[in-house]
Amino acid sequence: MKIGFLFPGQGAQIVGMGKDIYEKYPEAKHMYDKVEELTGINIADISFNGPENKLNETKYTQIAILTMSLAILEVLKKENINAEISAGLSLGEYSALIYSKAINLEDGIKTVQKRGEYMQNLVPEGEWLMAAILEMTDEQVEKICQNIKDGFVVPANYNCEGQIAISGEREAVKKAEELAKQEGAKKVVELKTSGPFHTSKLIKASEALSKELEKIQINKFNTKVIKNIDGEIYTDNDDIKEILEKHIISPVKFSKTIQTMLNEDVDTFIEIGPGKSLAGFVKRTKTEKPITIININNVQTLENAINYFKNI
Repeated sequence: MKIGFLFPGQGAQIVGMGKDIYEKYPEAKHMYDKVEELTGINIADISFNGPENKLNETKYTQIAILTMSLAILEVLKKENINAEISAGLSLGEYSALIYSKAINLEDGIKTVQKRGEYMQNLVPEGEWLMAAILEMTDEQVEKICQNIKDGFVVPANYNCEGQIAISGEREAVKKAEELAKQEGAKKVVELKTSGPFHTSKLIKASEALSKELEKIQINKFNTKVIKNIDGEIYTDNDDIKEILEKHIISPVKFSKTIQTMLNEDVDTFIEIGPGKSLAGFVKRTKTEKPITIININNVQTLENAINYFKNI
């Protein structure tokens, strides 16, 4: 068995997420307390009680999702459930880097706090939207975006085969949605995000984050981590700070990430955090070999996972 951890990104948040895990496991509560101590944000209260519009503010969303993923990791660590390789979608890459020890816990938490603030506050004026387009090829979606001449819209997240999220100006994204439906898209889903993420429009946020990244320490990887920007495993020669700076303005190559995990012989995928989108992306990926997909987003699924590994 070879385990790969997957960590979700922005858009997976829901009011109440993590509450039962926080209440049951002292090590999970300790992580929430640690994040509050480092950031000054009562992230437990925002995560568990909302209101939804507050949790959906990028400056809170990112730290809330990170905290929940790290809290679950603490429980898994106690149960000796570990992964040799990990990856995250956008924000989730920070959970993977913290898990691998490439970035210290404190540095990771503080950097994600700043990342969320910059991605909320340094978005250009305008109305922005992201939407997932289902059952179209990468090339079809890229062509649709190119055909929108009066507005900005580009592919932002290559989630899995047959699913790409586009990002840009609201009206341009709406036009792309209509074109996609006309050309055979099975479904279009608008995302719970607040900016043109993973596009050149976030250049100011990227530049501001670069200054924060200069302050952090980078360590040797304890486990392998896959990069969003190209779907390849980080190497010792990679400039992690530069990659994370570019991360905000570059498309997420998550379909390639999953393929890299499969090529590394991962046969057990565990999604750790709110939602279950990443588990869904893995399910949609064609593979010859049998794989196990586990999703952990509450006490029940966490206990199911613990029992599964005890019984194999």
